[in-house]
Parts: sequence; structure tokens; C-alpha cells
Amino acid sequence: MKTDGMILLLCGMLLCTACGDEKYSPEPPVLPAGSTTGNSNVDKTDKDAVLRDRTADLLLLLKDKNYAAFAEYIHPEEGVRFSPYGHVDTLKDVHLSKADFILLYGDGAAKKTEWGYFDGSGEPIRMTFQAYFDRFVYDVDFLNAPQKSVNKILGKGNMINNMDSVYTQTDYTENHFPGFDEKYRGMDWRSLRLVYKMHNGEPFLVGVVHDEWTN
Repeated sequence: MKTDGMILLLCGMLLCTACGDEKYSPEPPVLPAGSTTGNSNVDKTDKDAVLRDRTADLLLLLKDKNYAAFAEYIHPEEGVRFSPYGHVDTLKDVHLSKADFILLYGDGAAKKTEWGYFDGSGEPIRMTFQAYFDRFVYDVDFLNAPQKSVNKILGKGNMINNMDSVYTQTDYTENHFPGFDEKYRGMDWRSLRLVYKMHNGEPFLVGVVHDEWTN
């Protein structure tokens, strides 16, 4: 009987030891759905910084009307599209290669181009290169806008924003003024979005999207 008791005692001790080992064995951490490991956040931060810097450079060129230097940032294969409002119209908005852009601000500076249609009236936007840029590109000091973002829409009105469906595999920045005169209660906001696509490891311009409150 003593022998049986000893056997049972030893079995119990071994079982407790095994349970203890299992209790303290390390388990791999469970990450929330969508979580990743590695340096993806660092990479994103670096990319955002590059896009912010590139945007600041381009806005300074627009402010100074240095279009020759601005042209060097146009995507060499896809060119650049100019949209007067937040809804990108791939049929009506002007799309230019680098060579076409240079020609338009140079020899064609006096020529009136149809850039799209005015919101509300539906009348064609027939303007010279500089007139369009003064009204639908750098109409306010976007370089010093109080709000800036990367891949996030800041200015929102009642016009459908279709940037994500038109510009795939791209990134964009937005420089935004929430308003200028209190009596308009924010309905006089302005935004400029610069859309980039990578080429040989560098972001080049494929879209210039001006946006504002529309009826």
C-alpha cells in the first residue's frame, strides 16, 4: 500500500511540474487584425516627408511663376492633368505632356485654352495659361496654407471627389485654407492637391487638382 501511495505522489508531482512548465512557456504575441511588424511605419514617415518637401518646392515655383523649373517635375511618361475642381473630369480637364506644358506657357501664352467648365453656370473655362493658373492653381498663397496633409482630403464640399478612382497607385498632398472671411462660415475654403506617381524612385507630378466650395 505504501508503494502504491508513493507512486501516486510521484505522479502528482510530475503532473504539477508539467503544468508549471506549460504555464510559463512563452507564447508568440497576437497582433490585431491588419497589424504588421517591421519598419513600415518608418518607411511611411520618410515617404510623407519626401512628398511634403516636394510639394513645398513646387508651390514655391508656382508662387514665383517659375514654370520652366516646375515643368521638370512633370511625369516624363504620363504627363500632368489640371482639374479646376475636386471632381476630376478625364474627358474635359486639360492633360499635358512636359513638352506641351512648356509650349503652352511659352509660345502659346496668349492662346486661350478650354480648361473645363465653371461650376454653377456650366460655361466653358476659356483662359490663357496665366489666367487659369491665377484662378484655378495658385489663387491663394497655398505655400503658407494653415492646414496640410498627405493622402488625406481636407477640403470637402458637395461635389463628388473621385481622385482615388482616377489616380491609382499614386500619392497626393493637400494644402488647405478652411476659409478667409467669417461671414461666409467656411464656404470660401480653398485647396490645392498635387498628385504624384513614382518614376525611377522619385515622385513626379501627374495631377494638379484645385478645389473650392461649389453649388
